[in-house]
Amino acid sequence: MPDQASSPSVETLYYSHHGWLQGWLRRKLGNAFDAADLAQDTFVRVLRGREQGAIREPRAYLTTIANGLVVSHWRRKALEQAWLDTLAVQAEAVVPSLEQRALILETLEEIAALLDGLPTRVREVFLFSQIDGLTYPEIAVRLGITVNVVQKAMTRAMAQCYKALYING
Repeated sequence: MPDQASSPSVETLYYSHHGWLQGWLRRKLGNAFDAADLAQDTFVRVLRGREQGAIREPRAYLTTIANGLVVSHWRRKALEQAWLDTLAVQAEAVVPSLEQRALILETLEEIAALLDGLPTRVREVFLFSQIDGLTYPEIAVRLGITVNVVQKAMTRAMAQCYKALYING
């Protein structure tokens, strides 16, 4: 049984570190509203996933959770901006409805989350292949790896896509 005396309650953690965390997020994001949202989301994650007695360094723990949320926040913003940029150059007749836009953005976020679950090298190989259209030898040269490593990375990425589509989906 973990030593609960050494682990702060969620309430204590919140009151002791919420202001600090929100300030840290505000400096990182440059926006008080997003910082407040992500600070709350951080504590929601603490409530959902915290094992009793597991928090020895509260600020490091909160920073780790919040940093993951910041990465997701920036990824989502980048996806939204890329989508808006794409829409800006479309003829008005082919611009999707608000509902279609929301569905497309949701799908893009799911794809980004799937890719975030891959190791960096596997994700890079997958994106160079699928987005940039590079061949395996071109990817190998660009990343300084062998074609065999590229093939294994693509196999892993495709397996992750298959799993997300047919097993988890």
